[in-house]
This record gives sequence, structure tokens and C-alpha cells, in this order.
Amino acid sequence: MASSGGLSLVRRAVEAVRRTPRWQKRLVFLTVGVGTVSYACQDNRVLQINEGSTGKKKVVILGTGWAGASFLRNIDTSLYDVHVVSPRNYFMFTPLLPSVTCGTVEPRSIVEPIRNIVRKRGGAFRFWEAECFKIDPTIKKIHCRARDGTNVDGNGEFVVDYDYLVVTVGAKSNTFNTPGVVENCHFLKEVEDAQKIRKSVMKCFEKASLPNLTEEERKKNVHFVVIGGGPTGVEFAAELHDFVNEDLAKLYPDVKKYVNISVIEAGEHILTMFDKRITHFAEDKFKREGIDLKTNFKVVKVSDKTITMTNPATGEIAVPYGLAVWSTGIGTRPIIMDFMKQVGQATRRVLATDEWLRVNGCDNVYALGDCATITQRKVMEDVDAIFRVADKDNSGTLSVKKIKHVLGDIYQRYPQVELYLKTNQMKGFHDLLKDKESEELNIEEFKKALAQVDSQVKMLPATAQVAAQEGAYLADCFNRMNTCEENPEGPLRIRGAGRHRFKPFRYRHLGQFAPLGGEQTAAQLPGDWVHVGHSTQWLWYSVYASKQFSWRTRMLVVTDWGRRFIFGRDSSSL
Repeated sequence: MASSGGLSLVRRAVEAVRRTPRWQKRLVFLTVGVGTVSYACQDNRVLQINEGSTGKKKVVILGTGWAGASFLRNIDTSLYDVHVVSPRNYFMFTPLLPSVTCGTVEPRSIVEPIRNIVRKRGGAFRFWEAECFKIDPTIKKIHCRARDGTNVDGNGEFVVDYDYLVVTVGAKSNTFNTPGVVENCHFLKEVEDAQKIRKSVMKCFEKASLPNLTEEERKKNVHFVVIGGGPTGVEFAAELHDFVNEDLAKLYPDVKKYVNISVIEAGEHILTMFDKRITHFAEDKFKREGIDLKTNFKVVKVSDKTITMTNPATGEIAVPYGLAVWSTGIGTRPIIMDFMKQVGQATRRVLATDEWLRVNGCDNVYALGDCATITQRKVMEDVDAIFRVADKDNSGTLSVKKIKHVLGDIYQRYPQVELYLKTNQMKGFHDLLKDKESEELNIEEFKKALAQVDSQVKMLPATAQVAAQEGAYLADCFNRMNTCEENPEGPLRIRGAGRHRFKPFRYRHLGQFAPLGGEQTAAQLPGDWVHVGHSTQWLWYSVYASKQFSWRTRMLVVTDWGRRFIFGRDSSSL
């Protein structure tokens, strides 16, 4: 009976399938097939992303900092498939981070979502909030990992292929392997860092306000230490001093007398990258306002209660503190260290690129911003080739007239030549050759004349200004790649035929600011223009407002400044 019942059930099922319309059968099979494929994809350990159906070259950008955002803002997305991989989905205006630590500016006022930057431009664009942990230039692929797992294992790993890779991952804070720094100090590289500092400052004041504390315990709680006398450290110390004296002193009158702000610098002076006049003004101003400036002190250890430092005069001392901010420079990220080993740059601290921002040792990979530096070609390395290019009649000698024919190309390819002439107050190249039109130089005399030129080769600073200019330059090169392939505009190839496709990157310094608190800012602009005072503070306001990436952030920042003038800074621990 059971057997006949089972056969009857099977017959009814077969008959039902026969009676089902053909389109419904196809729908069932399609649904089952898609489900099977979906399950199989979920079971994959690593997802391979290969989108090349548009026929356009794929440009992958790593990072959304100054260099990456500037490149993305200027690249023609109608010419390329643009893909961005970054742990954060926004661009951050880093010069205003110190202002966020004290509530002068709100965090969301200085960030611009990446999708907003390209939303109205059209073209192919993809963004993935993930971190690249490996670059494989041999097969043109990058390995990424999302913060939140997306597959069965929860590791969220995927692989992206590229035609061109633009590396703009920036750098991390350099601790110099000092014990206890990572565990006990705050950094100031991200918005989250600024928010943590803001909360910690208020926590220190609340601790110092508690009853039954000794005077020494109150002093310790509101002792704020800044390690590093660079622009970031100095600006944070100035912002904190204003916050304490203009706002917190009114709310914590009994704690104000215990507050101490210290700046520790390993060198002899702070702000060493600025003009000496600014350095001396800043040091005098800090001393007048009661900021404890400790120069020639090297921090050797940081515990949860004390900071240990050494000085040639005093030896090793330990001071208690309530909050410490570490701002002593930048270090190399692990992904860059691993990549440098692959391309034969293992002994370097940052990626080396040529003057066109191409990474030395691999093809179609570019590096911009703090993670890379340009290795300027030296004249003495190519002096023989330069001589041959200038000596068109192969006479074995050069005159000033011959050199003038290639002088523009020499200036473009080797900017240190022009810089050397300006530094030594020479009017032109002829001054370098003693200004004799009829004088003929052989190769040895030519080498002797150029022997000191390479002394003017300088590394570009790791600043937002450099990174932004590099991003805009590279985007312009990409936009005109086909045009310049047919009509090169760069200098003559000294070791080859023809010309380079593009002019090499040239950094144009537009000046720098150092806010010193009390509505006073130091400014150093091109032409040796140095000024410190209240008027420069308003120049700082206008420049930083104009440099915002959108009208939205521009209005938010200006509104925050206005709110602070009227109502003061917010002291809540949010």
C-alpha cells in the first residue's frame, strides 16, 4: 500500500509538470540557477572584480586624501572607468583638524563625501569603502579588504584589476618606536583622532573638578602635553590655549589655575620649516602666554601616568600628564613598505617616483602625496648625454650659442640648473660659462661648469599643498594622454629619441600659515613676504574658506567661525 501510494504521488507530480506552461518552467529553472550561482559566489573566499566591458581604460585610485581627491576632482570620467578604494568615503580638509579638537569647527564641516565630488560629472565611477593591503604590479591587481565582512568567512576580501593605478594612501604617524606612544598618546591624522582629543580634554577637566583630590592630582589631570613642534603640534597647542582661556576658564574657574600646556620639541626651535622671524615670534608668544616650551628634549618613554624625556643639560626626567598628543612627523604605511620590496625600493622610507609621478621600477603605477617623493634626475648623471644632444654637429665642443638651442629643455628636465643660477644671482646660463660667446668648451670643461648645480636638488615637503598640485597635474596628463601621444610637449629625451609626452611636474609654492592663537597668525608667502598679526588671521580665514572643496563645506566652516565668535566653543563631551 505504501509503495502504490508513493508511485501515485510521483505520477501526480509528473502530470502537474506536464500541464505547467512552458514560460513557468523556464522561470523555475532560472530561479534555481541564479540561487545556485549566488550560493556559489557567497562561498568564494575572495571575490574577483573585473569590469572591462566599456572598452575604456580602468583607473584605480587608492585613497581619498588631498592627492586622491584632487586627482578625482580633475580627471575626465568620460575617458576612463574610475574606481576608488579607500577606508573612508570622504575627503577631509586636514589643515582645520586642530580646530576640530577644541570645537572651533565641527567635524562634519571639514569633510566632503567622495560621491558628492563626482556626482554631477557623469562618466563611469565606482567607489568601495575598503582598505588595500597588497599591490601586485606584475599582474596589475590589488587585493582589498572591506571593514565589514561580506562573504561567508566575514573577511570581505576582493581583488580588483587595473590598467592604471594611482597610489595616494598617505602616511601614518611616526612614533620612532618609542615605548608606550601607541598605547597612551593621541594622534592627529584623522577626524576620529580630533574627536577623541576633544572628548579627552573635557574628561580631564571633569576629573580635575571632582572632590577629594589633592592639588598634585588636579595639576596632573589638566597637564596637556604636545610632543612635536611642527605646524600641527603648534597649532593644536595654540587652539587649546584659546579654548581654555576664552571658554573653559569661565566654566571651570576653580580648575583654571592648575592648567598647564607643554610643547616638547627634540630640536632647538619650533616651526623650523618657517622663516626664523616666525619661529622667534612664535616662541616668544608661547612664553608670554604661559605655554611651557621645552626644546632639545627627546621623549624616550610614555606610560599611562608619566612622560619620560631626556635633555643634555638636565638628563632624564619624568613628568605626570593628563593628555598627550603625539605629532612628530610621518611614517610609512605597511602596504607601501611591502610594495617597495616588490619594486626594488626596500631600503627607502617612501616610494620613489620620477618627475612624471611614475613609480620607479614598475609600469602604469603612479604615486602621489605623503606616500611618495620625486627623485629628481641629477645633471651630473646625464652630463655626457646632455653634451651630445647640444653638440649637434659632433664637433666635440660647445659654445653658448649651441647650448641656447637646448636651454629650455635643460631647464624643464633639470630645474636645479635654473634654481642654481637664481641662488647665485646669475642672469642666465651664459654667466655659468663666463659669458663668452666665442668660447668653446670640451666635455671636461662642461662638467666643471655644471659640477655644483646638483647641490640645489631638494625634496618636496609632505604637505597638503604639494599633494593637491600633484593630483591636479596627473589628472591633466591623463586627460590629454592621447593628444600628447601624437604631439609630445615635454622636454627632449636626453637618453633617447624624441620628446617626453608631458612636461615634468613642477611644484609652485603658494605660501604657508601658522595660526598662533589669540586671533594671530603667521604667514610666509612667496617673495620673502613674512607677516604676523591680526590682519594675517583674516587672510587665513579667507584662504582656508576659499580652499574648501564645496560651497556646502565652505558655508559650514564660515558658520562655525561665526558661531564661535558669538556663543563661544561648545564644552560638551560629545
